[in-house]
Amino acid sequence: MIIERLTEELLEVNPFLSENKARTWIELLWSDFEATYAKAGRSYRGPEFTEKIIRQWIESYGGKIHEFAGRNPKYAHLLDEE
Repeated sequence: MIIERLTEELLEVNPFLSENKARTWIELLWSDFEATYAKAGRSYRGPEFTEKIIRQWIESYGGKIHEFAGRNPKYAHLLDEE
């Protein structure tokens, strides 16, 4: 499954994330990208396109993505494992 592959890729570049947090990040990025793309009036280009974009984000920002949640309350509560 795509989500599992992307989760593993994120875990490879970010040792600060648990598997649960990495999967949550992937699911959030996926849904936010598709919602934003749709709101912009763009045609749906399929899961392969979304996977490509998420993979690019992992390569660019994956190593520091854990730092983002602390500064953004929109995501902080979703990534709290306690």
